[in-house]
Amino acid sequence: MLFLVSFIFFFSCTLLTCYVLLGIFSTRALRKYTYKNSFVNYNDIATSPLAPNVSLVIPAYNEEKSIINSVTNFLNLYYTNYEVIIVNDGSTDNTFKLLKETFSLEKTNYFFDYKVPCEKIKGVWKSTKPEFKKLIVVDKVNGGCKADASNAGLNIAKNQFILNMDADGIIEKDSLSKLIKPFLEEKKHKVIAAGGVIRILNSCKIEDGIITEINLPKKFFPRMQVLEYTRAFLLGRMAWAELDGLLLISGAMGMFDRKIMIAAGGYDASCLGEDMEAVVRMRRYMSEKGEKYVVTYIPDPLCWTEAPSTLKDLRTQRVRWAKGLVDVLKKHSIMFFNPKYGNLGMMGYPFWLIFEWLAPTTAFIGMIYTLFLGVTGAINWPFFLLLTGFIYSFSIFLSTWSVLFEELTFHKYRHKMDVLKLIATSFVEPFLYPFIAWFSVKGNVDYFRGKNSWGKLKRGM
Repeated sequence: MLFLVSFIFFFSCTLLTCYVLLGIFSTRALRKYTYKNSFVNYNDIATSPLAPNVSLVIPAYNEEKSIINSVTNFLNLYYTNYEVIIVNDGSTDNTFKLLKETFSLEKTNYFFDYKVPCEKIKGVWKSTKPEFKKLIVVDKVNGGCKADASNAGLNIAKNQFILNMDADGIIEKDSLSKLIKPFLEEKKHKVIAAGGVIRILNSCKIEDGIITEINLPKKFFPRMQVLEYTRAFLLGRMAWAELDGLLLISGAMGMFDRKIMIAAGGYDASCLGEDMEAVVRMRRYMSEKGEKYVVTYIPDPLCWTEAPSTLKDLRTQRVRWAKGLVDVLKKHSIMFFNPKYGNLGMMGYPFWLIFEWLAPTTAFIGMIYTLFLGVTGAINWPFFLLLTGFIYSFSIFLSTWSVLFEELTFHKYRHKMDVLKLIATSFVEPFLYPFIAWFSVKGNVDYFRGKNSWGKLKRGM
């Protein structure tokens, strides 16, 4: 028992130290980004006829409630050279019908090749109206997952760069200019992927696919996730991009070099975390070919998406994430402390394995053991209260740091009360962690028992 206590204590101290170090690296990277950004004229990039061509690939399955608003948003981005590819993945509702009627689609003879595997593409549709000339709709047999639909979009796309997105996401008008900039900058290494900050859409006002008013979510669970996303994106991924150890670009929005992605095999339809797995496989592909490359990250809030608003839906999401994480780590275990893969193998992969995958299970075991000690009367109450108080205070400090970080840079929430509500939420959020840890444990148990279905999330802001 003494060994278990010592292990949990040492593990916790190491994890907290890592978070502090990541925060320091993230602060340095963000200062560097904002300084360089002050000299950039994104209007020149957006309006230039020489700007790189980008294909937006948006898988859609049963999205009738939001598809028209989303497509309207995608078609009105401030960028010259891009196309929008909506992949109707065998929807059983009115998604395809609404697209055909709203955008006056007709079937066309469109040449393409199955460069990466996907289910059969039944047809490619384009609009008869010139104002929708950027729109391409792909109708295909359902592939059972987003990865298969994304691969269909890869096969249809002709442009140099791919922006993969969720169908219910709302993208900022200048996002393409900001995401393409790292690919344009002169670097010693080739940029193969870029991600950006994802924000919570709940309670925001939307008109014709445009966010007209940004509001803090009214419900607790989405508001809690604002804190989580702010910590993860600004204090986590920003640091890992700086350290060249970034494993994940969110499936809600990520830009990729199309040729590299196809050469690496596209998305893996058998993987539960296809967004993370695609980034890891692209990085492995470049490393194993001996080519220098970069996976970069943009700290600007570029995309907004809806978050689960109930504990049940939050559970479904976190069980999914846990399954996806262990699946990716298992598939690419060869990278663990392997110097062949540089910082990714020596720092990025080990961190995700030890602290992202193992930490919730360790925390859950620690909570169960603490409960046992309390019931048996063997707990050291002064030490327990001191340790709990320290961890609780650190959690609040990290969340407050993230919120102030965001407010000092991008300042998306205009009302002071919203900031105060976020900080107040940080005082309550730690009490929900036992549930989050349990969801992760359940995801791992389900994965190793072969229960690998995704489940469904309800929507409704």
